[in-house]
Amino acid sequence: MLYPDRFSNLPAHAWPRLRALLRDADWDGDVIQMTIGEPKHAFPAWVTDKIVEYSEGFNSYPPNDGSPKLKQSISDWIKRRYGVAMDPETEVMALNGTREGLYNAIVALSPETKNGQKPAVLMPNPFYQVYMIAAISGNADPIMVNATEATGHLPNFHDVPTDVLARTTAAYICSPANPQGAVAHYDYWASLIDLAETHDFMILADECYSEIYRDSPPIGVLEVVEKLGTDRNRVAVFHSLSKRSNLPGLRSGFIASGADTIREVKQLRNYAGAPLPLPLQQAAAAVWDDETHVQENRAMYLEKYQIADRILGNVPGYQSPEAGFFLWLPVDDDEAAAVKLWRETGVKVLPGGYLAQDVPGEENPGKTYIRVALVAPKDETARGLELIRDCLYPA
Repeated sequence: MLYPDRFSNLPAHAWPRLRALLRDADWDGDVIQMTIGEPKHAFPAWVTDKIVEYSEGFNSYPPNDGSPKLKQSISDWIKRRYGVAMDPETEVMALNGTREGLYNAIVALSPETKNGQKPAVLMPNPFYQVYMIAAISGNADPIMVNATEATGHLPNFHDVPTDVLARTTAAYICSPANPQGAVAHYDYWASLIDLAETHDFMILADECYSEIYRDSPPIGVLEVVEKLGTDRNRVAVFHSLSKRSNLPGLRSGFIASGADTIREVKQLRNYAGAPLPLPLQQAAAAVWDDETHVQENRAMYLEKYQIADRILGNVPGYQSPEAGFFLWLPVDDDEAAAVKLWRETGVKVLPGGYLAQDVPGEENPGKTYIRVALVAPKDETARGLELIRDCLYPA
């Protein structure tokens, strides 16, 4: 084996760790699940009709990069949402969920060496776990940059040592952030783009939570690239229907970037891709074309933001998220809080440390938080938050 330790020594994933943590903590009553970010709002009823309408497509191999209709619908959505015109044939590619694209981007785009050294891939800490595994798969060093209250819950990549930036090939950034709900605004994006151009690395922008927000739609990096006149190949943007449209099982996502970047990613996907069946691509195109259900979905999350603010607003350190559907709640010890909640209330949350890694010289930035997903129906969410308040933050 060329790399015997690369995958055999991966850190334990969050969900097996949580199961092991709670295994000996007894609870026999009703469970309120607030761990995984799996939307539970209804998806548009007509999605099923679309799949049936185009069901004969199951008899054909699906287009690997996305059907012309799907890519056009994605490009049209980008234009409506961000005011940026993308060529559907050369600057957009459909994905089997964004995780596929976030993972394969490093494999396809990160060189084997940079400036004669092993490459580095920057990422926020806490982070979506696929970022780290993508870096490892690309034989790069994953460099965690703490995103804390002091940094506005977004990573300050300018603090990365110059010698590391010299070998950096890519930086992952999630906005709105999972799990903190922070939003990268124009100045943040512009500063990051300037850093990327100075040190010649790509920005991989995970914007999957972009359509769940309070008042103003979060700016996207494509908008900033357009205003600055930056080469589009400097960034790759990832979106999906999972959160926007409550369709995590449809597995419809996309990557958008400059033509050179998309060509490289397509080349890998020719060999390693798993395209959506054609009827699902046709349904996805219709979903990208529709905004009514997105507005209705957003209104339900806005109501749950207000419920969370009402129930938890007096908790010391509570911060209401700008966007997304997670709460990042301060606790003394993440694992102890999760066990206490489960044992005494049946509310299941995720210890924040499971979404982060230790950084040399710094404490795991998630160890004093729990992540709470606001994906359940309104009444169940309210009940769960009340139990969290009464259990962890008694007056």
